[in-house]
Formats: sequence, C-alpha cells, structure tokens
Amino acid sequence: EDVGVLDIDKREKAADPEIIKRLEEADVIMVTGGDQLRLTSILGGTKFQDLLLKKYQTEEFIYAGTSAGAAAASNNMIYQGSSSEALLTCDVKITSGLGLIDDVVIDTHFVQRGSIGRLFLAVVGNPKVLGIGLGEDTGLLITNGLQMEAIGSGLVIVVDGREIKDTNITQIALGKPISINHLVTHVMSEYDKFDLDTRK
Repeated sequence: EDVGVLDIDKREKAADPEIIKRLEEADVIMVTGGDQLRLTSILGGTKFQDLLLKKYQTEEFIYAGTSAGAAAASNNMIYQGSSSEALLTCDVKITSGLGLIDDVVIDTHFVQRGSIGRLFLAVVGNPKVLGIGLGEDTGLLITNGLQMEAIGSGLVIVVDGREIKDTNITQIALGKPISINHLVTHVMSEYDKFDLDTRK
C-alpha cells in the first residue's frame, strides 16, 4: 500500500497537487526507461523537478533510474546520436538532464549497443565531464553524490577526458575520423568503487 505510480505524461501533471504531495511523502522514486528527452522535456523546470532536486540534496532519499531514467539523472544528457559511427560523424546530441549528478554524462545499454564511440565523443567535446557507460543488468550505486559502486552482472565503463593531450575534433569535417591522444578509460565490475571527487 506504500507504492504508487505517477503517470506524468504532460507538463501540467508535473504541477498537480496530488502528484507533488505524493513526491513529498516518498522515500524512493523509480524512473522508468523510454525516451530521456521526453522525460526532461516533461519534467524540466517544473515543481516536480524542483522538489525532486530538493529532496535528493537535503533528505534521506533515493532516486533510481533504469535506461532513460538513468541517462536523465545527470546534469548533461546524451539524447541522440549514432552508436557505431559517432567517431566518424560527430553526430552526438547532448542537452541538460534532471541535474542530480554534476559533471557526468551517462549512456545506457552500453555494451549491447556498442556506444563507446558516442561516449568518447561526449567526453572529448567537454573533458570536464566524466563519461559513464552502463552495461545490461548493471548499475551504479552512487552515495552522497561522490562514490560509485558497480552492481549487477555486467560492466561499467568510465571515460575520463581530463588528461587528453590532443584531439583533432575542431579541425575535421563531418564524416572524417576523430583522433584522441591519451583518453583514460576504466572498466568496473561488481563491487568496484570509483570516487567522483578524486576520479580514482
């Protein structure tokens, strides 16, 4: 009796007093998959998002997301782009996510869809952002917004661009291959931990 479904399919519903009251009382919210751009375009800038961020920052509160719900959790969000040809076409689109985690970008179904090029491109475009690729049946438990622990049976790929020495991304034409010198990549499996503050 303590579980409820919030069917928010229009922006007006994200300000509905009953939905806001339910979120106020919640200890956990689970955001499902689908289309992360749809999630952010419906929830972004609403009372629901404001309350969600407030609860996440000030209370004992858990945000859980699967697929699009995970991809939308960060401040930066990949919402479109070819998985296999990202490093040739430069065609990856990034927008603002829900803003629960700063300075990361999350890609999901990562190993299955071969999205490594897409994540590389997102990081090369802004090396301050840490790229996180989630494999199938795999997640990250992020506590206090700082420490990530891999959970599940698959892999988490972490891409750190702060030590990039050189790239040709600003000199090449659309469709030409990108080169990246010294892009640091980590592979995490179950129980591995990564500190977002120290990037170790």
